[in-house]
Amino acid sequence: MKTLRRLIYGEVLVAVGFVTLSFLGLFFFFDFVDELQGVGKNNGAYQLKHAFLYVLLLVPSHLYELLPISVLIGTIFVMARLAQSSEFTILRTSGLGPTLALRNLMGLGLGFVVLTFVAGDYLSPLCDRYGQLFKSRHMGQIKVGQTGAWLREHQSQASFAVNVQTLTPEGNPSGIRIFEFDNSGQWIGLTHAKLGMLTEDDSWRLQQVQRDSLNRKGSDATLSRVNTEEQLWLTGITSEMVSVALLKPDRMGTIDLFQYIRHLSANGQATQRFEIEFWKKVFYPLSCLVMVVLALPFAYLHFRSGNIASHVFGGVMAGISFFLLNNVFSYIGNLNNWAPWFAAAAPGMLYSLVSLAAFGWLVLRQ
Repeated sequence: MKTLRRLIYGEVLVAVGFVTLSFLGLFFFFDFVDELQGVGKNNGAYQLKHAFLYVLLLVPSHLYELLPISVLIGTIFVMARLAQSSEFTILRTSGLGPTLALRNLMGLGLGFVVLTFVAGDYLSPLCDRYGQLFKSRHMGQIKVGQTGAWLREHQSQASFAVNVQTLTPEGNPSGIRIFEFDNSGQWIGLTHAKLGMLTEDDSWRLQQVQRDSLNRKGSDATLSRVNTEEQLWLTGITSEMVSVALLKPDRMGTIDLFQYIRHLSANGQATQRFEIEFWKKVFYPLSCLVMVVLALPFAYLHFRSGNIASHVFGGVMAGISFFLLNNVFSYIGNLNNWAPWFAAAAPGMLYSLVSLAAFGWLVLRQ
C-alpha cells in the first residue's frame, strides 16, 4: 500500500507542481507587464525593483485561485497517462479496487485542501495588504474607491457614518469625516480629521480635528465649531474593516470576513454578498476534493494512441466550467436572496455527484 501511494502521490505532486508553476509564471509575467506603466511615477520614486516586488507579493493570491484547477489538470494527466500505459490496469489486477483508489486520491486531495486554505486564509490576505501598503509607500496614498470607504457603527447613545478618503502608506485612515446622529436619527455633529491613528484599545486617535456640533434647545438650534490638535474617538471599527474597500472580500481571511459580517449585521447593513463570500471561503478549498474525484474516472478509460489529448482537454473544460458556475451561482444567489451556504456549496455538490456517477458507471461497465 505504501508503494502504491508513493507511486500515485509522487506522480500527481510532480504534475500539479509543474502546472502550478507554469500558471504562476504566466500570471507573474502579465502582472509585471501591466505594472510597468507605473514605473517612474511619483517623481521616479516607483522603480522597476518596486514593481517586481509588488508583483511578487501577488503570487499567493494567484496560488490560492489556481490551486484547484492545477490539481484537476495535474491529476487528470497522471490518471490518463497511467490508463494509456496500462499501469493502472496492472494496479487494479494487483488489488487496487475502486473504493481503495478513491480513498487514496481523497487523502491526497485533503493535503491540497489544507494548502489551499493556508494560501487563501493567511498568505494571500497578508501579502495583498502588505503589497498595497508597499506600493502606496512609493506611489503615494491609496485612494479608496471614488468617494472613499463608508462604514457605519451604532453605539448606545448615538450612531455614526464614517467616510475615509484615503489610506496612508502605514495603513492609517486619512481624510476622515464622522457624521453623528442621535437615537432618533437626527444629525447632531460632524467631525473632520486629517489623520486617524488606529490604537489597540478600540479607539482612533484623530489628529487636526475640526468638529461642528448642532445644539438644540426647544425650537432653537445653534451651530458651534471646535478645533483641536488631537481627539480620542472610541469605536469598534478596525483597520481590517477600513481596508475591506481595498481587499476584495474573497481575499480577506475567513475570521476577518466573519467579524466584518457581524459588524455590518449589528449596524443594520446588508450582509448577503459578504455571507456568500464567507461560505465560498469555507467551501473553496474543498473544491480540490471535487477536482480529484472529477479526475479519477479518467483512469478507467481505454485510450487509443491519439485520443488521450481530447479526453484530457474535455476534463479541463469541465473543471473550468465548475469555476464559472461557482461565480455565476454567487451572483444568482445574491440577486435571488438564496441561503448563502447553498449559493456557495451548490456547484461543488453538483459536480461531486456527477463525478461519482461517472466513476460508478465506469466501474460497473468494467
